[in-house]
Amino acid sequence: MLRIAVPNKGSLADSSIQILKEAGYRQRTDSRDLVLIDSSNGVEFYYLRPRDIAIYVGSGELEAGITGRDLLIDSAALAEEILPLDFGASTFRFAGPASESFSVASISGKRVATAYPGLVEKHLADLKISASVVRLDGAVESSVRLGVADLIADVVSTGNTLKQAGLAIFGEPILISEAILIKRTGTTLAPELEILMRRLQGVVTARQYVLLDYDVPTDRIDAACAITPGLESPTISPLQKANWVAVRAMVLRKDTNRLMDELWALGARGILVTDIHACRL
Repeated sequence: MLRIAVPNKGSLADSSIQILKEAGYRQRTDSRDLVLIDSSNGVEFYYLRPRDIAIYVGSGELEAGITGRDLLIDSAALAEEILPLDFGASTFRFAGPASESFSVASISGKRVATAYPGLVEKHLADLKISASVVRLDGAVESSVRLGVADLIADVVSTGNTLKQAGLAIFGEPILISEAILIKRTGTTLAPELEILMRRLQGVVTARQYVLLDYDVPTDRIDAACAITPGLESPTISPLQKANWVAVRAMVLRKDTNRLMDELWALGARGILVTDIHACRL
């Protein structure tokens, strides 16, 4: 059986279980369960601490796992990303006292507090910057005020927490992270893992796209298809009404309303949007 690690807690846990359910796999209903066997799909799921998942996969104990890109890099495990899952997004940034002016070059010789020392050390090494990395398990933004560090490197969303701590972001992002599917470095994909990847990719795509259907006069087909080119090509079907056709195309969900406005202005009518629950492309 294919053995897959799933986060047992934290920000990735619920979304990981949800995407696996949408991909057709059984998932635990009791948060105390540590293992679940989905015999119909030939998979065993192990619910582990998110920070440990890359270690288990990298050691070869498990064939694959869902974790964060940040956690994979921080672990330095012999594991690699094989599929981004489009949830659990986070951005890592440097921040320092707002009363001072910092640049990436000014990190040299400073103490940098973070809960992700492996990730930050790798980034500093890539930049050829020498600095002291201070590992903390949480409340990193308080480290400068308490004198433990000169700067921090942490997850930033709105930046409000940093402002309250008297800190300001500087430099380019260290990393843009999200949930990912990983496997052990250097191993070939097992057939069951290929199936898992296709199913998860199908869910990711289905979440990003919708089906757009509309009717349009035949003399405006080219203009309409330029607005909705689809993934390969739109599907065009004749209507009983003379000189009109029906068009169907996949479009990005985030662009839906703008495209509907453009189609309406072009003369399209009967514009409908339909969710996609799963797909294989």
